Amino acid sequence: MGKHFVPLVVVVLFLCLGSKVALAQILFQGFNWESWRKEGGWYNNLKTQVNDLAKAGVTHVWLPPPSHSVSPQGYMPGRLYDLNSSKYGTLPELKSLISAFHEKGIKCVADIVINHRCADKKDARGIYCLFVGGTTDGRLDWGPDMICRDDKQFSDGSGNPDTGYDFAAAPDIDHLNPRVQKELSDWLNWLKTDVGFDGGWRLDFAKGYSPDVAKLYVKNTAPDFVVAEIWNSLSYGADGKPNSNQDSERQELVNWVQAAGGPATAFDFTTKGILQAAVQGELWRLRDGNGKPPGMMGWWPERAVTFVENHDTGSTQKMWPFPSDKVMQGYAYILTHPGIPTIFYDHMIDWGLKQQISALSSIRTRNSINPLSKLRILVADADLYVAAIDEKIMVKLGGRTDLGSLIPSNFKVSACGDGYAVWEKKL
Repeated sequence: MGKHFVPLVVVVLFLCLGSKVALAQILFQGFNWESWRKEGGWYNNLKTQVNDLAKAGVTHVWLPPPSHSVSPQGYMPGRLYDLNSSKYGTLPELKSLISAFHEKGIKCVADIVINHRCADKKDARGIYCLFVGGTTDGRLDWGPDMICRDDKQFSDGSGNPDTGYDFAAAPDIDHLNPRVQKELSDWLNWLKTDVGFDGGWRLDFAKGYSPDVAKLYVKNTAPDFVVAEIWNSLSYGADGKPNSNQDSERQELVNWVQAAGGPATAFDFTTKGILQAAVQGELWRLRDGNGKPPGMMGWWPERAVTFVENHDTGSTQKMWPFPSDKVMQGYAYILTHPGIPTIFYDHMIDWGLKQQISALSSIRTRNSINPLSKLRILVADADLYVAAIDEKIMVKLGGRTDLGSLIPSNFKVSACGDGYAVWEKKL
């Protein structure tokens, strides 16, 4: 599909502006769906893991939504400036956690939920549509005119049309309204300068508003990293298995990132879906018809944020779970390949995989593997996948043990486990 083409000038600009650290990003998701329940507060708990995350080469940590929320997980926000009512901890505890990460050179990414918002009060119609910002000066204190007109359950009909998908559970905010744009931009900049979120934004439910809207907030807040949740599934055949060609699915991700512009990236749901099918005896899926990776990573790796699991797909929700006995194969893939890899809290901490995952991330860091690293796929059969990255490391997935002469004699095993192995070139 020629449509996916990214102009060379974009890649050149990325190379010119990006430092080595930026190119070698490793993102860590620092929470799961149940983290709000942690006795003693989640922020305080996560603080105990900072040293180990730094040793693992993590460059950015994605923290949960920080504001007051009707739902304990933070994804039904209300009083946006009220960071003391979060179930994860208080504002001082959050600042202390962020400071601890900063001391180790790790940047903090805020989970930004701005598609929708929950109101504190009812209007004369008896509808919850009067919003409270959490300050004494009226910032983010809105009425029904700040809601998209086609959100008929909450709106008074005076707002602009929604620019994206509807979110039925709460009012969809009118992002074409100049006041909304200014006050949300001010709030984001407050999170950045006063609270300490120097790592940028994770945009929740980014399908809920247009990429042009995202572009505006990125322009107004100048983050150095932005990753959007554009959750799209795969296309499936009559047998219930993913089709071998997922170009239309990854095209959707590329389209959004190109339209949003700037530093925008997207979670590579296409790679996740293909990878979790591939590790179940179908590793041939990991090479497309052009000999490249089959997800967004294969088309635009420097804008593809790869992951094995997150708080929605896994954790206690399990909406699209990775095979639990193949998780380390997933990490062996994303931590050796181009793209910006993400490590999930559950796997690193709760599952006891810290040592194995850290070994892989250390190999990535040690060999300067980055989103623009050169990938050469040697084998992609049902039971064996072998690839070389920058001709510095090699990775093998699958149960086949007879590799013949695929691995040169000047490479040594640096990490291995059930169904995977990684070699480094001998110095």
